Amino acid sequence: MGLEGKTLRVCSCNKTVAIDGAALAAALKAGAPIQVHSELCRKDAAAFQAALGDADVIVACTQEATLFGELAEAAGARPLLRFVNLREQAGWSGEARQALPKIAALVAAATLPEPEAVPAVNFKSGGQLLIVGPAASALDWAERLHGTLEVNVLVTEARGAELPLERKYPVWSGTVNRLAGWLGAFDVEWTQENPIDLETCTRCNACIRACPEQAIDYSYQIDLQKCKAHRACVKACGAIGAIDFARAPTPRKETFDLVLDLSREALLRTPELPQGYAAPGGDPLEQALAAQALTALVGEFEKPRFFNYEARLCAHSRSGRKGCDLCLEVCSSGAITADGDHVRVEPHLCAGCGGCATVCPSGAMTYATPRVPDMGARLKAMLATYREAGGKDACLLFHDAGEGRKAVMELGRRGKGLPARVIPVECFHVASVGIDLMLGAIAYGASQVCVLTTEKTADTYAAALAKQMGIGQAILSGLGYAGEHFSVVGAHSLEAKLWSLQPARAPAQAATYNLAAEKRTSLDFVIDHLAKQAKQVPEAIALSAGAPFGALLVNKDTCTLCKACIGACPESALLDAQDAPQLRFIERNCVQCGLCADTCPEDAIRLVPRLLLGAQAKQPVVLNEAAPFNCVRCGKPFATKAMIESMLVKVGGHSMFAAGGALKRLQMCADCRVVDMVSAKDESSIHDYRK
Repeated sequence: MGLEGKTLRVCSCNKTVAIDGAALAAALKAGAPIQVHSELCRKDAAAFQAALGDADVIVACTQEATLFGELAEAAGARPLLRFVNLREQAGWSGEARQALPKIAALVAAATLPEPEAVPAVNFKSGGQLLIVGPAASALDWAERLHGTLEVNVLVTEARGAELPLERKYPVWSGTVNRLAGWLGAFDVEWTQENPIDLETCTRCNACIRACPEQAIDYSYQIDLQKCKAHRACVKACGAIGAIDFARAPTPRKETFDLVLDLSREALLRTPELPQGYAAPGGDPLEQALAAQALTALVGEFEKPRFFNYEARLCAHSRSGRKGCDLCLEVCSSGAITADGDHVRVEPHLCAGCGGCATVCPSGAMTYATPRVPDMGARLKAMLATYREAGGKDACLLFHDAGEGRKAVMELGRRGKGLPARVIPVECFHVASVGIDLMLGAIAYGASQVCVLTTEKTADTYAAALAKQMGIGQAILSGLGYAGEHFSVVGAHSLEAKLWSLQPARAPAQAATYNLAAEKRTSLDFVIDHLAKQAKQVPEAIALSAGAPFGALLVNKDTCTLCKACIGACPESALLDAQDAPQLRFIERNCVQCGLCADTCPEDAIRLVPRLLLGAQAKQPVVLNEAAPFNCVRCGKPFATKAMIESMLVKVGGHSMFAAGGALKRLQMCADCRVVDMVSAKDESSIHDYRK
């Protein structure tokens, strides 16, 4: 990957990073040696400032990115500034002297253009805050925040607290029945359970004075354990009417922009919480941090639309029969819900993990930031540069931009750093690394792919990644590629795992094509390339249940060729034949969703997870065929003999088919059936009945 039209500034960070400028220039095809500065952020800053007249400037330092940005702004320059970390990711390592190929690969990735922008999801918050929880803490935070936000309070436990002397914000009481939504649009439904309605109550204290059991305090809620039903409070309240022991528990509903949930157990418990919702628990510090974060969420905001969904490819359901639920099971934010035969994704709730795209067998759900073709181009450039610079046995380490990046940086600062062959690849969320990217990386020449998980990575994501890796490993092992190619690595064992990991076999020749946006298309190209480079190519590779590839076994003794399975198949894997009663199958199209087996009235279909290699996977094969049944009137074939015989057995004893030629009519084609019904004189019709 060359540097045409780009200016590169490299720093050794006070000579703690060993970089050979001439060798790096050769690896990047720069033409001339690259000068390596030792203090680009200090005494060598003039070298950076001299490059500000160029349009595209890459700086090999991320620690001082803010400083370099300020220098550019002070100079009135507006170059495209990009930063790449060569220190913690390569130079600070026990194998720093062997890290030149990786350094070149990291710089090559930084030279790539930014992916195309994706549509944005918009949020609008006016600052309407609901604080829900026990009265003591909820009212305390209401007093602190009411000058900054439009505060509302829903008290779930009233005893032991006092309502403010001044009514500065609404206060309700009750039990939350439902909380759903996102920043700017939280719907909260609750039921008032206490006889005193805090909205109506004037806090005149008449009820407190009148209650003989002292069951009412300055929370203005009745302790029903103490109350003896004298109803003196009702009489004291008088025309105000705030107290009603017979009030029906009618749910109330309001909409808020923000929610501060101080409940002992959070009302929302998804691993990825919606923006605008905070549940800090009982820790005062966590409550303060949550309140501070919520005060900043007033105004208009946007985030990327992280996904694309192609409903026509979705194998979720057909005609009320459930097929694939993988995206619903892996989603950690509750953004995906069933919607008839398809699914619906609420973009405001989507956290951008990409797990749905990773597990989707058909490619109906794809990740958009970045798209697979963009990430594939990045991997291809990095691995090609690494290989051309003399690097061997590249291992890609995917990590996120938060805790994952921190773990990699800490390893460089405090530990042995990354091995020279381990190339870090940052993504928004590691759950988006699917089998198409994993196998694609191997096809591009990588020896291994590791995915770094942290304490903040949901268990469902780690399990989904491990399953995808298991499928990918089975394919590579079946093709004779020895070694462990994929692994999920926890942050706590990152150093030990990477430094003990032995290289696995990669294809002798790297693929040159680009990954496609369509998942199945990418996998076709990748698997075909891996098979061509393999030492052994079996006819088929056995896979575990749940794999997105496979065949179907049809019991020919019970299958009547009713072809209900064809109508249920969402991927056009099952086909009809126009010239004969046949059930045909294209294995390449099958995603093993199971809709055909679930729909089959004869229970004649079984799934066989496997990967069929070669052109035969794309050719239709006959799963079952039968002798045709000819119309008893005109002789035209219109169904199968097995189907008609089965139907005659099932309905032969029914009263509707006892008279005349009703049974015989079932043995006629559609045209002859109509003619026979019209011409029949010995059967009653609708016209025989008069009002």
